[in-house]
Amino acid sequence: MIMDPDANSGTPEPSGTPGDRVPAPSDGPSPRPPLRPSRRTVIAGAGAAAVAAAGGLTVAVTSAETSQAVPGAAVADWEACLTVARAILVRDDEDQPLVPRYADILLKNGLPRSGRPRKKVLIIGAGPAGLTAAHLLREAGHRVTVIEANGNRVGGRIKTFRTGGHENAARPFADPKQYAEAGAMRIPDSHPLVTGLMDGLGLKRRRFHLVDVDGAGRPAYRTWIYVNGIRVRRADYARAPQVLNRSFGVPEAYESVPASQIVRDAFAPVRGEIEGKKDKELVEGWARVIQRYGHMSMYRFLTEEAGLDVRTIDLIGTVENLTSRLHLAFVHSFIGASLISPDTAFYELPGGTATLADAMYARVKDLVRLDRRATRITHGEGGVTVETVSEGRGGAPVRRETFTADTAVITVPFSGLRHIPVTPALSYGKRRAITELHYDAATKVLLEFSRRWWEFDEADWKRELEAMKPGLYRSYQVAKTPADGALLGAHPSVPDGHISDAQRAHYAASRAVTRDQPEAAGVIGGGSATDNPNRFMFQPSYPVEGSAGGVVLASYSWSDDALKWDSLDDEERYPRALAGVQEVFGQRIEVFYTGVGRTQSWMRDPYAYGEASVLLPGQHTELFPDVRRAEGALHFAGCHTSIKPAWIEGALESAVRTALEVHTA
Repeated sequence: MIMDPDANSGTPEPSGTPGDRVPAPSDGPSPRPPLRPSRRTVIAGAGAAAVAAAGGLTVAVTSAETSQAVPGAAVADWEACLTVARAILVRDDEDQPLVPRYADILLKNGLPRSGRPRKKVLIIGAGPAGLTAAHLLREAGHRVTVIEANGNRVGGRIKTFRTGGHENAARPFADPKQYAEAGAMRIPDSHPLVTGLMDGLGLKRRRFHLVDVDGAGRPAYRTWIYVNGIRVRRADYARAPQVLNRSFGVPEAYESVPASQIVRDAFAPVRGEIEGKKDKELVEGWARVIQRYGHMSMYRFLTEEAGLDVRTIDLIGTVENLTSRLHLAFVHSFIGASLISPDTAFYELPGGTATLADAMYARVKDLVRLDRRATRITHGEGGVTVETVSEGRGGAPVRRETFTADTAVITVPFSGLRHIPVTPALSYGKRRAITELHYDAATKVLLEFSRRWWEFDEADWKRELEAMKPGLYRSYQVAKTPADGALLGAHPSVPDGHISDAQRAHYAASRAVTRDQPEAAGVIGGGSATDNPNRFMFQPSYPVEGSAGGVVLASYSWSDDALKWDSLDDEERYPRALAGVQEVFGQRIEVFYTGVGRTQSWMRDPYAYGEASVLLPGQHTELFPDVRRAEGALHFAGCHTSIKPAWIEGALESAVRTALEVHTA
């Protein structure tokens, strides 16, 4: 995936969890104290009060989220629903699967023979869609040029913090062997185009441990859930969720049901529309899902359709990573959950996902012009003209260059295309999609440690701390260590010179001293969830060869959670992220912190303009049919033109589709 979406973000629960059937709250729970108003009921009440204050005026409904709530509101057009359903399943207008044909073109035989004249093709953007389309079109005999705004890197939201690579990057961490993902970090085996491409390019892949494993590689479920001041291993939560669930004040019917099971049961009636169906019936089943639920947010679905109370929604939002996306389209999350099952295997690339970008770039490097940001696009019967400007990096003079072609493939995210004038104007539907398509925020904060402390047991901790100073192991247990950051990076394995005075000052200010020292984590891979600002943390699935340390994804957050990090500069961001990890894993991890971190905010990235097109309620039917429609000599690719936004697979689907459009036009 290009950036990891929410569809499978919550770690799967161990098999055999309780709650195969969840009784509805009306099944007779015992009397309970009245619940306090939640933040959502307060907000909803405030909205109702505002309407009342307006004198009960009738207001025209323009929000897709509220349109179906109005009596007589129009239902989504059936043809639009079929279009979206076919895009979800990657089917043609006759409901036949396209993936086998796409795989043949991408992985074996290339574009089909055509008697049409070869074209001069300009591709705007050197992400996976642009690089792939360029390769296919050149192999078919077309004259191709790729322009890319970035001056030193291709790959779009495939980005690895690493030493070297095609971008000749300086070492990002204290240990030059270490690397970590700013973007795509896991690839599901249910995505045949990208897994086939990796294999075809000779790239080795290995399992990515979405769930932590034991020494034999079996799921262990030892990572933490730490919310409402309660810390529990995932396996223990699956067996006995009562304490944590009760901390949210959920109805008695849900006290003994893990959050993941509540979500699965809520989705069950919708899954019934598509399970067991094939061919045309499957397409129509998906179309019915889109028509009925496409204008619903996740929050509206969970309340109105699943009948969940706000306390239970708070529980599953926190534990299953839904909170920040409750306002977004229900079908976005449902599609992801349906196309990627809980037992899906994920893969990663040794050396980083950017090794895939390296291999894709190597095939077309001579076609790519870096440091060429498109500033204006003109199109018509005479072809396409694109004006570009360099960014004047390193004091170099700003240069302007104009490219011409018979046709163009535009892979720029619509959030970026919004800033590029197009003459003559595109169709109203396309312009509306470019203006309104929602792009979400996502931010990662990565921290380097000189030892893989997350794999430690208590004997390992005692050995390392006592070697530093006798009694230090006990001092951490009873919270008797210095609060001024004196032990930050104090272990002898930490190289000197990377922890700045500013980091120490921010760390001392944000460090929360507590006697709650949890036991050693003892995990390999997997992720932990918390309600503190870090939200989700992931440990690497494998050690880096020749290195005793590792890089932890200390914070992975989306939407509003992500934006709250984006106001902090790096010198404050890293110590605060470390403090958040300490809340979950304990104070003593500070001794191994090297002082080096890396962070990626995709909303602040000048080339990505956001994490991905995570759609708002109603946008699938109202905007998507226009998103990928060609406009004369202009064709549109990128993961935002698929129903797999944020996944590399979606980008590759779009690349083959547009290459076929150009080749056969």
